[in-house]
Amino acid sequence: MASLARPFTLRQTCLSISRSSLPRTTAPGISQIVAFHASTKKNILPPLPQTIQGTVNDAAPVPKPHPSEGSYHWTFERLISAGLVPLTIAPFAGGSLNPVLDAVLCSLLIVHSHIGFQASITDYFPLRRVPKTRKFLTWVLRGATLGTAVGLYEFETNDIGLTGAIKRVWEA
Repeated sequence: MASLARPFTLRQTCLSISRSSLPRTTAPGISQIVAFHASTKKNILPPLPQTIQGTVNDAAPVPKPHPSEGSYHWTFERLISAGLVPLTIAPFAGGSLNPVLDAVLCSLLIVHSHIGFQASITDYFPLRRVPKTRKFLTWVLRGATLGTAVGLYEFETNDIGLTGAIKRVWEA
């Protein structure tokens, strides 16, 4: 019976605390104190500059076309993603482990991963706000992609390969 009354008592206690007259400040610039709130608001990054360049009636600037951006880039990403589906199924459906097919699968996996992480860096670290961090992370990504490519190459040439390893793990 005590376990049934305990949640009711706890709920009544919380309601009475939240309704009690906690000290509240109304001075400008000072936030109000809320029940059970003890932390302060800390900005990790300062806000972006709040300036408007030009007038309201100016057209948005159109960037110069570049083959590695825009629709070409989007089409290339989709072709790689769509190509990964049959390449992942083919070695297991066919029953044979072909080293050329395995090498193509590894290459597309590396390119697909690189493009995905590059998009994340572009989205979450804008160039105008954190240019040094973005450049550093881009070089880290390039190094990780190169390291992954070398590691998969060694695994393909000196060991059983990616699809062979997946097949062994699947049958274990």
